[in-house]
Amino acid sequence: MLTSATSSERTFQVDQLRVNLYPNRRELGQHAARAVADKIRELQQTQERINIIFASAPSQNEFLETLAQETGLAWDRIRAFHMDEYVGLATEAPQSFGQYLKQQLFDKVSIREVFYLNGTAPDAGDECQRYSALLEQYPTDIVCLGIGENCHIAFNDPHVADFNDPQLVKLVALDLTSRWQQVHDECFETLEQVPETAITLTIPALLRGKHLFCMVPASHKAEAIQHTLVDAVSEQYPATILRTHPNTTLFIDQDSAGRYLSETGAE
Repeated sequence: MLTSATSSERTFQVDQLRVNLYPNRRELGQHAARAVADKIRELQQTQERINIIFASAPSQNEFLETLAQETGLAWDRIRAFHMDEYVGLATEAPQSFGQYLKQQLFDKVSIREVFYLNGTAPDAGDECQRYSALLEQYPTDIVCLGIGENCHIAFNDPHVADFNDPQLVKLVALDLTSRWQQVHDECFETLEQVPETAITLTIPALLRGKHLFCMVPASHKAEAIQHTLVDAVSEQYPATILRTHPNTTLFIDQDSAGRYLSETGAE
């Protein structure tokens, strides 16, 4: 059941997942950034260092823009990771997820340290092991993520998603839906330009985070949100696993929530 939190925000819960609904993506991004900033300020009171994983996608634009402007954040005490990267794409390419985060956030704040996934490493397996060791060394406090059109989280598409994955980071082949999403998001002009493989943090790696914040605006995510909130928790729809995490908030807007609201009669 939907409840009102503010004049522009409605909240409800599905299993353990808290859901905040906003009129548009701008308000979604702003409120999500404030929620993450509040959590960072809270953790600063008791922790010397804070470790955060960030997603890279146009869905995160408004969130990252607002987060970069938040005050009272000790960025010099924050270590950052990103959750996936294409294999074989030049580090400086505009479609590189590390490059995206650098431009959208890291160049705008005085962050202590950023650990980038290297999609051009000579051996992808060695790169997975290197990044896994860093995640073990610096346990994750906050994860800022999105959900893909096929319900992937990071690049855990349905055909490679494993809720009990023994690995923290792995090499994956991207499914067609994921690759088309990069075209829909105008990151690439054609499907042929989209890499076919990537390195991704696994689902257990993401769920190790103590606090998860998931930002999902726009109508092309409406089907994914419907599956995430309604279908059984399964690897067929990887994002459904978020409903099992005790400290996760999903931020959606009227567009991404459209199918869920119409089919549940909650409009």
